[in-house]
Amino acid sequence: MAGSGTNWAGNLTYGAQRTHHPRSVEEVRRIVAEAERIKPLGSRHCFNDIADTTADHLSLDALPDDVEIDGDVAWVPGGMRYGELAAHLAASGRALHNMASLPHITVVGATATGTHGSGVRNASLSAAVAGLDLVRADGELVRLRPEDPDFAGAVVHLGALGVVTRIGLRVQPAFDVTTTVHLGLDWESLLGEFDAITSAAYSVSVFTDFDETIQVWAKARVGDDSRADFFGARPAEVPTHMLRGTGIDNLTEQLGVAGSWHERLPHFKAGVTPSDGDELQSEYFVPAEHGAAALAALRPLADKMAPLLHIGEIRTIAADDLWLSPAHGSDSVAFHFTWRPAQASVERLLPDVEAALEPFGGRPHWGKLFTTEPPDLDLLYPKLADFRSLARRFDPDGKFGNDFLARTIGL
Repeated sequence: MAGSGTNWAGNLTYGAQRTHHPRSVEEVRRIVAEAERIKPLGSRHCFNDIADTTADHLSLDALPDDVEIDGDVAWVPGGMRYGELAAHLAASGRALHNMASLPHITVVGATATGTHGSGVRNASLSAAVAGLDLVRADGELVRLRPEDPDFAGAVVHLGALGVVTRIGLRVQPAFDVTTTVHLGLDWESLLGEFDAITSAAYSVSVFTDFDETIQVWAKARVGDDSRADFFGARPAEVPTHMLRGTGIDNLTEQLGVAGSWHERLPHFKAGVTPSDGDELQSEYFVPAEHGAAALAALRPLADKMAPLLHIGEIRTIAADDLWLSPAHGSDSVAFHFTWRPAQASVERLLPDVEAALEPFGGRPHWGKLFTTEPPDLDLLYPKLADFRSLARRFDPDGKFGNDFLARTIGL
């Protein structure tokens, strides 16, 4: 029942005095019903205070870890991480449509914030959600399904509606993937062939420092057509990290070696520290038709970013209809920034990044660092007013509220 410590990045110490670890849904319901204020807590991989509270935290990591397969839907307990789920699905011959860069995050936490993988035809992880079992503020267990009028508003919920104890995800037959890293792509080719490059494989990530470094990680489904010539870039001959001078032991396998979807679509292995570990993150989404122009607008900031930036990553996400999804209503390009751990300096720089992306409608990722003001968030997320109404109906007294929700969306 002790406090929750820090988030994964170590840039935030949670204010909760105790953390509940219920072992059943009935216990979740009782704890929520009796609490004055409470917040669900996932894997702590958010970089801002979206899950912070000065009241109680509730973690679902002690719930039974059973996964139930019902046709093309996998029902997943609220505390399960993607790495655990993916291994279970792969063993049964099934797959998710996509994975995030790292498999360490909880399914419920990732889908609640609009987290994603990559691929021009691949929607976010949230778009795979086929159902939610959610405990409301009064302790009532509500089952939301796609035919429910509240469903599109409830999937990306930012922890504002309740505690999701079980989530349904659409699955498909398992498939194999190869990862090839391409080096030496020049800026003229990247900007001139942006759409072709980002659609050249099932999942594509472009890593860049916005100056000289460009790597393209192409993850192809085995059996799909692949390009022999990759826009003048050359395939890496040895495993390659996106961060200079960093060991490769935490990376999933490259060099075109085929492997199961869950061992290739993430960049990082499940059992090790992902990325650099000592980092902060921001991310912004723009409509896909503005991808190349938005990238060109960010390039003049390269000198300002250089002292603070580990690396940038560019990915594509197919549109969905989820109210607070950063890809709501539009195929999107996401610009991800992995920063060095200098939060004050990063936050001073973010308004420049946001100003560069403002002409293209840059929507921030809810779980990462941003300084976008509430009036702009209302413009960028046109269903935000509807979401506020939904949240007040599910939680009329603000039991799940916190400073983040008050500061950003007015709850």
